[in-house]
Amino acid sequence: MKFNRKKGILFWITGLSGAGKTSISNKIYHRIKKKYGKTLYINGDEMRKIFELKSYDNSDRKKGGIKYSKLFKKITDQNINVLFAGMALFDDVRKWNKDNVNNYLEIYIKTSLKNIIKKKYTKIYKKKSMIVGIDIKPEFPKKPHIIINNDFNRSIEELSNELVQKINDKLN
Repeated sequence: MKFNRKKGILFWITGLSGAGKTSISNKIYHRIKKKYGKTLYINGDEMRKIFELKSYDNSDRKKGGIKYSKLFKKITDQNINVLFAGMALFDDVRKWNKDNVNNYLEIYIKTSLKNIIKKKYTKIYKKKSMIVGIDIKPEFPKKPHIIINNDFNRSIEELSNELVQKINDKLN
Protein backbone atom coordinates (compact mmCIF):
# COMPACT_ATOMS: atom_id res chain seq x y z
CA MET A 1 0.00 0.00 0.00
CA LYS A 2 1.48 3.31 -1.07
CA PHE A 3 0.67 6.31 1.07
CA ASN A 4 1.40 10.03 1.11
CA ARG A 5 3.98 10.73 3.82
CA LYS A 6 2.83 14.36 4.03
CA LYS A 7 -0.58 13.27 5.31
CA GLY A 8 -1.68 11.33 8.36
CA ILE A 9 -3.13 7.84 8.22
CA LEU A 10 -6.73 7.04 9.10
CA PHE A 11 -6.73 3.65 10.83
CA TRP A 12 -10.45 2.84 10.61
CA ILE A 13 -11.25 -0.13 12.88
CA THR A 14 -14.77 -1.44 12.43
CA GLY A 15 -16.90 -4.39 13.49
CA LEU A 16 -19.94 -5.23 15.57
CA SER A 17 -20.40 -3.88 19.08
CA GLY A 18 -18.49 -6.21 21.39
CA ALA A 19 -16.13 -7.49 18.68
CA GLY A 20 -13.07 -6.06 20.47
CA LYS A 21 -12.47 -2.84 18.51
CA THR A 22 -11.88 -0.59 21.52
CA SER A 23 -9.88 -3.15 23.53
CA ILE A 24 -7.59 -3.86 20.59
CA SER A 25 -7.24 -0.14 19.78
CA ASN A 26 -6.30 0.62 23.38
CA LYS A 27 -3.53 -1.98 23.12
CA ILE A 28 -2.09 -0.79 19.80
CA TYR A 29 -2.37 2.99 20.24
CA HIS A 30 1.12 3.61 21.69
CA ARG A 31 2.75 1.26 19.18
CA ILE A 32 1.03 3.07 16.29
CA LYS A 33 2.05 6.45 17.71
CA LYS A 34 5.67 5.34 18.19
CA LYS A 35 6.01 3.89 14.67
CA TYR A 36 3.85 6.29 12.61
CA GLY A 37 3.99 9.58 14.54
CA LYS A 38 1.42 11.93 16.02
CA THR A 39 -1.79 9.98 16.49
CA LEU A 40 -5.21 10.87 17.83
CA TYR A 41 -7.09 7.89 19.27
CA ILE A 42 -10.86 8.12 19.57
CA ASN A 43 -13.73 5.66 19.64
CA GLY A 44 -17.28 5.77 18.34
CA ASP A 45 -18.87 6.37 21.75
CA GLU A 46 -16.66 9.42 22.29
CA MET A 47 -17.58 10.75 18.84
CA ARG A 48 -21.30 10.30 19.57
CA LYS A 49 -20.82 12.43 22.72
CA ILE A 50 -18.75 15.10 20.94
CA PHE A 51 -21.34 15.47 18.15
CA GLU A 52 -24.22 15.06 20.64
CA LEU A 53 -25.77 12.28 18.57
CA LYS A 54 -28.77 10.91 20.45
CA SER A 55 -30.55 8.88 17.77
CA TYR A 56 -29.54 5.34 16.93
CA ASP A 57 -31.62 4.88 13.78
CA ASN A 58 -29.96 3.81 10.56
CA SER A 59 -30.10 7.20 8.84
CA ASP A 60 -28.69 9.12 11.80
CA ARG A 61 -25.94 6.55 12.35
CA LYS A 62 -24.87 6.93 8.71
CA LYS A 63 -24.93 10.76 8.92
CA GLY A 64 -22.78 10.52 12.06
CA GLY A 65 -20.29 8.28 10.27
CA ILE A 66 -19.90 10.80 7.45
CA LYS A 67 -19.38 13.61 10.00
CA TYR A 68 -16.64 11.58 11.69
CA SER A 69 -15.00 10.91 8.34
CA LYS A 70 -14.99 14.59 7.38
CA LEU A 71 -13.37 15.52 10.69
CA PHE A 72 -10.80 12.74 10.38
CA LYS A 73 -9.93 13.90 6.85
CA LYS A 74 -9.26 17.40 8.18
CA ILE A 75 -6.99 15.94 10.87
CA THR A 76 -5.10 13.56 8.55
CA ASP A 77 -4.64 16.39 6.02
CA GLN A 78 -2.57 18.09 8.75
CA ASN A 79 -0.24 15.06 8.96
CA ILE A 80 -1.78 13.67 12.14
CA ASN A 81 -2.85 10.03 12.25
CA VAL A 82 -6.28 9.02 13.52
CA LEU A 83 -6.90 5.66 15.14
CA PHE A 84 -10.68 5.28 15.13
CA ALA A 85 -12.54 2.35 16.67
CA GLY A 86 -16.22 2.46 15.83
CA MET A 87 -19.01 0.44 14.31
CA ALA A 88 -19.88 2.65 11.31
CA LEU A 89 -20.90 -0.43 9.35
CA PHE A 90 -22.06 1.46 6.26
CA ASP A 91 -20.74 1.01 2.74
CA ASP A 92 -21.37 4.72 1.98
CA VAL A 93 -19.18 5.86 4.87
CA ARG A 94 -16.30 3.57 3.96
CA LYS A 95 -16.62 4.54 0.28
CA TRP A 96 -16.44 8.23 1.28
CA ASN A 97 -13.24 7.46 3.20
CA LYS A 98 -11.71 5.59 0.26
CA ASP A 99 -12.60 8.42 -2.13
CA ASN A 100 -11.56 11.33 0.10
CA VAL A 101 -8.93 10.31 2.67
CA ASN A 102 -5.45 9.95 1.17
CA ASN A 103 -4.12 7.38 3.62
CA TYR A 104 -7.08 5.20 4.57
CA LEU A 105 -6.51 1.81 6.18
CA GLU A 106 -9.71 -0.17 6.75
CA ILE A 107 -9.48 -2.80 9.48
CA TYR A 108 -12.34 -5.21 10.14
CA ILE A 109 -12.59 -7.07 13.44
CA LYS A 110 -14.66 -10.01 12.29
CA THR A 111 -16.69 -12.06 14.74
CA SER A 112 -20.13 -13.56 14.93
CA LEU A 113 -23.00 -11.92 16.77
CA LYS A 114 -23.70 -15.32 18.33
CA ASN A 115 -20.19 -15.39 19.88
CA ILE A 116 -20.52 -11.84 21.18
CA ILE A 117 -23.85 -12.54 22.87
CA LYS A 118 -22.60 -15.90 24.16
CA LYS A 119 -19.57 -14.23 25.75
CA LYS A 120 -21.75 -11.38 27.09
CA TYR A 121 -19.04 -8.84 26.30
CA THR A 122 -21.50 -6.02 25.77
CA LYS A 123 -24.68 -4.77 27.39
CA ILE A 124 -25.95 -3.17 24.18
CA TYR A 125 -27.56 -6.40 22.99
CA LYS A 126 -29.93 -6.29 25.98
CA LYS A 127 -31.53 -3.08 24.69
CA LYS A 128 -34.89 -3.35 23.00
CA SER A 129 -34.35 -1.76 19.57
CA MET A 130 -32.01 -0.14 17.04
CA ILE A 131 -29.26 -2.71 17.56
CA VAL A 132 -26.85 -3.18 14.65
CA GLY A 133 -26.80 -6.87 13.85
CA ILE A 134 -30.29 -7.43 15.25
CA ASP A 135 -32.64 -4.57 14.25
CA ILE A 136 -30.32 -2.86 11.78
CA LYS A 137 -28.67 -4.91 9.07
CA PRO A 138 -24.93 -4.22 9.13
CA GLU A 139 -23.04 -3.58 5.93
CA PHE A 140 -19.84 -5.47 6.63
CA PRO A 141 -16.68 -4.43 4.77
CA LYS A 142 -16.35 -6.33 1.50
CA LYS A 143 -12.69 -5.62 0.82
CA PRO A 144 -11.03 -4.29 3.98
CA HIS A 145 -7.29 -3.86 3.92
CA ILE A 146 -6.96 -6.02 7.05
CA ILE A 147 -9.21 -8.62 8.70
CA ILE A 148 -8.71 -9.82 12.26
CA ASN A 149 -10.85 -12.84 13.14
CA ASN A 150 -11.94 -12.72 16.76
CA ASP A 151 -13.50 -15.99 17.87
CA PHE A 152 -12.81 -15.09 21.54
CA ASN A 153 -10.34 -17.96 21.86
CA ARG A 154 -7.32 -15.62 21.77
CA SER A 155 -6.36 -12.83 24.12
CA ILE A 156 -6.64 -9.14 23.26
CA GLU A 157 -2.83 -9.09 23.42
CA GLU A 158 -2.58 -11.79 20.73
CA LEU A 159 -5.17 -10.07 18.52
CA SER A 160 -3.38 -6.73 18.97
CA ASN A 161 0.00 -8.21 18.07
CA GLU A 162 -1.51 -9.76 14.93
CA LEU A 163 -3.05 -6.42 13.94
CA VAL A 164 0.16 -4.43 14.46
CA GLN A 165 2.07 -6.96 12.36
CA LYS A 166 -0.53 -6.73 9.55
CA ILE A 167 -0.49 -2.92 9.70
CA ASN A 168 3.30 -2.88 9.45
CA ASP A 169 3.21 -5.33 6.55
CA LYS A 170 0.69 -3.13 4.70
CA LEU A 171 2.44 0.18 5.28
CA ASN A 172 6.08 -0.86 4.87
